Amino acid sequence: MSFAEYVWTLCQRALSPSGLPGLSYALNPYQGCEHGCLYCYSPSLLGDKALAQRWGSLIRVKENVAEKLQEDLRKKRRGQVGVGTVTDPYQPLEARLGLTRRCLELLSAYRFPVSIQTKSPLVLRDLDLLRQGRFDVGFTLTAVNESARSLEPKAPSPEARLQALESLASEGVETWIFLGPIIPFVNDDEANLSCIVKAAASTKSSLIYDRLRLHPGVLESLRVFLEEVKPSLAEQVPRLLSTRSAYWREVEGKIQKLCRWEGVRCEPAFPPRPRESKLLNY
Repeated sequence: MSFAEYVWTLCQRALSPSGLPGLSYALNPYQGCEHGCLYCYSPSLLGDKALAQRWGSLIRVKENVAEKLQEDLRKKRRGQVGVGTVTDPYQPLEARLGLTRRCLELLSAYRFPVSIQTKSPLVLRDLDLLRQGRFDVGFTLTAVNESARSLEPKAPSPEARLQALESLASEGVETWIFLGPIIPFVNDDEANLSCIVKAAASTKSSLIYDRLRLHPGVLESLRVFLEEVKPSLAEQVPRLLSTRSAYWREVEGKIQKLCRWEGVRCEPAFPPRPRESKLLNY
C-alpha cells in the first residue's frame, strides 16, 4: 500500500542536457521517488529542500511532460535519451498515470534512441514498444540478500527485477545491469557480486558498476543502517570509497575478474580520467 503524497506540477521542458556518459539528454516524468532508497543521492541534485526532506513520501508529477517532450523533440538534434536518470520512471504511480509510456511512444515516433533505468517489473507493460528497437533497459541490482530490503524499503524485490530482466532479454530487448551502489561490508562480498554477474551472463546483459556516492545527505541517511552492520562503519566509509583506496581497487578488481570468468562486458559507471587510470590496476 502506498503512503506517498502526490503533487501535480507543470514543467517548462521535458528534456535536459545529460552529463552521464553516453547520454545526450535526460528525461524524468516524476520528481521524487517512492522507492525511498537510503543511498539515493538524487535529493542533493534536485535543489528542492521539501522534496529532499520527504524523499520517498512526496512525489511531484509533471502532468504536462508528454506535451513538453513533443515540443522538445521537434527542435532537438537526435541523441540518446536516458529515461529515469534521477528518479525511477516506473514507480508505482506510473501504473495508473502512464506518463512514462506516453513519453516512450513519442520518443519512438521521433526515432530517438532511449536508455531506461529502473527497479520495477512494470517496464514489461511496455514490451510492445521496447521490442521495436532503439531501446535498452537496465535494472539496478544492489544486493540479492536481505540487505536489499533495508536499503531499498519500497522498491520491488531483487527477485522480481531478475525475472523481469530475463523476460526482456528473452524477447530480444537489449539489457544491462547496474550493480551499485557498492557499500563496504554490505554488498561487496563475493557471493553477492558473483550472483549478479551470473545474472548478467545468463541474460547476455552488460554490467555497469559504481561505488556509493557520498553526495550531501547520503551518509546521514545511511548512518543508522551502517552502524547496525558494523560499529563505526559510517566513519570508515568515506576513506574506503576513495578512488585511491586499496579497498576500492580490490573491489573493482574482483568485479572485473568475475566478469571475465563469465564473459560479461563490464565497465565502471564513470570511467576514470586519464590521470586516474593507473589507479585501477586491472
